[in-house]
Amino acid sequence: MIIHRLDTRAIRELRPQLATLLLDAVADGFSLGFLAGLDDIQLAAYWEGVGHEVARGSRVLLGAEQDGMLVGTVQLAFPQEPNAGNRAALEKLLVHCTVRRRGVGTALLQAAEIEALGLRRGLLFLDTESGSGAERLVDRAGFIRLGELPDFACSPNGHWRAAAIWYKTLFPRSRRP
Repeated sequence: MIIHRLDTRAIRELRPQLATLLLDAVADGFSLGFLAGLDDIQLAAYWEGVGHEVARGSRVLLGAEQDGMLVGTVQLAFPQEPNAGNRAALEKLLVHCTVRRRGVGTALLQAAEIEALGLRRGLLFLDTESGSGAERLVDRAGFIRLGELPDFACSPNGHWRAAAIWYKTLFPRSRRP
């Protein structure tokens, strides 16, 4: 498996595979901000938006490739507030159902941490659906669970779910930027 950063050109070229990953996750009921019935227009708009943020430098998209196919992605989103230079949000960890529980998610999280360290982002945070397999994954990766927010997000099939909030400190910030 190879994990690499996807630039805007790669995002355009891999859009069908990116769409497949997202559709696969939504079909399996993962709470990723999308509802069932995700169509081609919504998919194109979403990945085009990700491409714009990657081009601006406000987001990094990492892709896991196996046997020439994209099998997983994860995103690091960088808050743009002047006081937010130390943190990054981990978002949209997607692993295709055919390769789940084979180390792809763990490898993507590790690669995201390396990216964050290289960009001097020492605090990672994310939310997961409470009770989901994602919680086990981020717990094993050393993230700390802060608690949960009730009815935080709607699952693709319309059920409100609690979200667990997690963080991981990669290095401490002891002085002003």
